[in-house]
Amino acid sequence: MGIDYYSILTLNRTATDADIKRAYRKLALKYHPQRNADDNLAAEKFQQISEAYDVLCDLRKRATFDQFGEEGLKHGVPPGSGALDPSDAGYGCISDTSASGNSLDVSVDGAWTTGYTFHGDAEKVFRDFFGGDNPYQEFYDRVDGDMSMGFGGLKGRGAKKQDAPLERDLALGLEEIFHGCTKKMKISRRVMNEDGHTSGIKDKILTICVKKGWRPGTRITFAQEGDQGPNIIPADITFVVKDKPHPSFRRDGADLIYTANISLSKALTGTTLEIHTLDERILHIPITDIVSPGYKKVVPAEGMPQSYNPEEKGDLIIEFNVVFPRTLKPDKKALIKKALP
Repeated sequence: MGIDYYSILTLNRTATDADIKRAYRKLALKYHPQRNADDNLAAEKFQQISEAYDVLCDLRKRATFDQFGEEGLKHGVPPGSGALDPSDAGYGCISDTSASGNSLDVSVDGAWTTGYTFHGDAEKVFRDFFGGDNPYQEFYDRVDGDMSMGFGGLKGRGAKKQDAPLERDLALGLEEIFHGCTKKMKISRRVMNEDGHTSGIKDKILTICVKKGWRPGTRITFAQEGDQGPNIIPADITFVVKDKPHPSFRRDGADLIYTANISLSKALTGTTLEIHTLDERILHIPITDIVSPGYKKVVPAEGMPQSYNPEEKGDLIIEFNVVFPRTLKPDKKALIKKALP
């Protein structure tokens, strides 16, 4: 059946880029030779972990492995074989919206034409991942208790540091939040080249699955999707939900607020409002009370879905703006005085 790189890192095929990095970090520290002196099995495991990470952290190698397995990866895929191009496929998509982000559906010729051979230097993979002369410094006394066995408290000069998180607004229309939707966010970031020293700007599409009823301020974080560098951990990118202005509604929590403009005569004598909802229905709301200052009409369960239970909705709250006449003729004033003694 060949090598299964996902099993080696205890992952499944829907793993994101951040999942792969977390798995390698944990296993590499666990099986590193300095921690397992004279343990040949651990050394062999460390080598396997390094090769698995070398393949799965590279989008093109991973796409080739996913489609053709170890044999296709190591023996090469000829041009025209229908190999997959991962560039727009969404590998590494991480969100709190349960998006899988792993549907490779873009076909090109010659995605991988030469066979892959692991260079065999597991220590190089380890150093490149952790960075600097002392790759253990970042994890000293803080990673899952792994350092309890210690690496002697070494103080490295090249410990990686993570850039500050980057925040971006995610402006959503009320219809999008009412129904739920999928948003594709294009980012441009600096990516390290294979030589590990030079870099270039590349675009990437991040997929956000918007849940019904998401509130303003909801945060969706994509781990380590910022600019890459030789001695830094890329920053997290966080999208923060904002409401786009709507011509008819605004919201307060799960409630929708609608402002009805009515004349003074209708405020006093009653009327029926026709309101077009976010799901394209028409509500006919009778107003039989006198609309006095501050009066509101509440229509139960016609608001926004609750994010924790989309079947449960807030209320529609109707506020009123009473339009007074600019002028009144004397006979009209007399009638009003008579009607309203």
